[in-house]
Amino acid sequence: MEKRSFNLCVLFLLLTTAFTFAQTKKSEFEIKDGQFLLNGKAVSLLSGEMHYSRIPHQYWRHRLQMMKGMGLNTVATYVFWNFHEPEPGKWDFSGDRNLAEYIRIAGEEGMMVILRPGPYVCAEWEFGGYPWWLQNVEGLEIRRDNPVFLHYTDLYIKRLYQEVGDLQITKGGPIIMVQAENEFGSYVSQRKDIPLEEHRRYNAKIKQQLADAGFNVPLFTSDGSWLFEGGATEGALPTANGESNIANLKKTVNQYHNGEGPYMVAEFYPGWLDHWAEPFQLVSASKIARKTEEYLQNDVSFNFYMVHGGTNFGFTSGANYNEEHDIQPDLTSYDYDAPISEAGWVTPKYDSIRNVIKKYVSYSVPEPPEAIPVIEIPSIPLTKIADVLRYSGTQPKVQNSGPLTFEQLNQPYGYVLYERNFNQPISGTLEIKGLRDYAVVYVNGKQIGELNRYFKNYNMEIDIPFNAKLSILVENMGRINYGAQIIHNTKGIISPVIINGIEIEGDWEMTQLPMNQTPQMNFLNNTPANAQALSKKPVVYEGTFQLKETGDTFLDMSKWGKGIVFINGINIGRYWHVGPQQTLYIPGVWLKKGENTIVIFEQLNKEPKTEVRTVKTPVLY
Repeated sequence: MEKRSFNLCVLFLLLTTAFTFAQTKKSEFEIKDGQFLLNGKAVSLLSGEMHYSRIPHQYWRHRLQMMKGMGLNTVATYVFWNFHEPEPGKWDFSGDRNLAEYIRIAGEEGMMVILRPGPYVCAEWEFGGYPWWLQNVEGLEIRRDNPVFLHYTDLYIKRLYQEVGDLQITKGGPIIMVQAENEFGSYVSQRKDIPLEEHRRYNAKIKQQLADAGFNVPLFTSDGSWLFEGGATEGALPTANGESNIANLKKTVNQYHNGEGPYMVAEFYPGWLDHWAEPFQLVSASKIARKTEEYLQNDVSFNFYMVHGGTNFGFTSGANYNEEHDIQPDLTSYDYDAPISEAGWVTPKYDSIRNVIKKYVSYSVPEPPEAIPVIEIPSIPLTKIADVLRYSGTQPKVQNSGPLTFEQLNQPYGYVLYERNFNQPISGTLEIKGLRDYAVVYVNGKQIGELNRYFKNYNMEIDIPFNAKLSILVENMGRINYGAQIIHNTKGIISPVIINGIEIEGDWEMTQLPMNQTPQMNFLNNTPANAQALSKKPVVYEGTFQLKETGDTFLDMSKWGKGIVFINGINIGRYWHVGPQQTLYIPGVWLKKGENTIVIFEQLNKEPKTEVRTVKTPVLY
């Protein structure tokens, strides 16, 4: 194929920023003759991935303007099925879940939109975007040519179309492309137990479901170029993730796309993901700027994954798996060392990329918007404290002959307290090989140790006296979101509890602590005496603070143990002393002038606390 002129391509980039994708004007986007065509004119996609679900909706426009200020003309986003259907048939597209509004704002800002609806998305997100409750559906097998599973994916895709179908460019909106499945070649390479023919049938059926729902813009797939054999699908443009060898990119795409382009790196990594208890990953700004320039010089479109990561608020963070660690939970922060920081700030990487892009585009790149104001709160007194073990004693119990999983309890996230009374003493090694994922163990309310799936710590010595109670507080730290282990994602205690080689059966009681909203506790005043009495017990602290002005800030949890934090009723995420993250981002839009409330669930409480503070700069590594 004759190489088209890059200068001609960038000339038409002006169209992508000057054009406002309003519902009143239809346009056309095609993949034709080896090119991306907007209204018949060649265009390159300078895209950045940014997820609506990781940013308060009040900040969406600001972050999109940050992208424009970097010189980008396109935004890509995954769609998170479990974010919108937390229970079967109960859909939520409001507030921070208002995907259509996010896309409309992108169009108003002159940005094209690439939609990545999955139904599997990975994204370091809980269960890769799948609703947890799929695991309770009889006969369902995820990511396979399974009629039960495909029934639910069809319902999801059709419901999604109701929200965003009219925002396709074919109907005057900004959506130019839709991804068919996600990184499927990677999954094929790990599931050799499934015939390749079945993999291909499944992938083709997802593609057909998108078409049947009404999606009629160009489709694409996204995989490492060495995985196209399993991931590419007929009728969709294959794009490469993390491809640095441009000659190989073009050769491989040509092989699977009628001998021609266009060529796109659908995931160009300016940073990388991060796990608890592991070093924070940093990527050189100059390295990314050089690679950006190489793509621009060689007519390769790209999508920065991530251009702005945002935050895994609440229980949305996922986890990885490898042979060294049975689980690698992702941080609350999804900063990703991205060009736009977690709080939406310009970084040196942002400036480096912006300077490169400005050399190659014919349109004027606007200045980035001002950063959101930042405040510092030197001290927030924690005036109340409550004993979670005592509180659990007042809550309804589920009784069973053995421990039940979260799924069997119909509980998505949070914590479950497993308890059993012993009328005879027993001692020896406590083993919970099926711990999912983290536990603090108590005998008669006294903390005796921790078990931890990350460190493969599944046993400890225990001594239970006559007429004693064993309590095991178990935390779900996020379901695996990538790879073959995604099919093994039940939580809680999923195996027998063994002491001294004996399976402990009968009379187990389970108290559900989902923490899906601020816990309503029986608080005591946080006096020195009360605090000392609750040392090394799971507790909830509460405090209030007054603000004359609001702004973004970062909660300093560097002296705390492990737990979660609610600000004015919103779960802002997990903290854990193992790091690397030591602060939690609090968006200013979740604060208010006047009185604010903070609630902290501290699982370890090895050193009682009387206050907490915020700082103006995050500590992530």
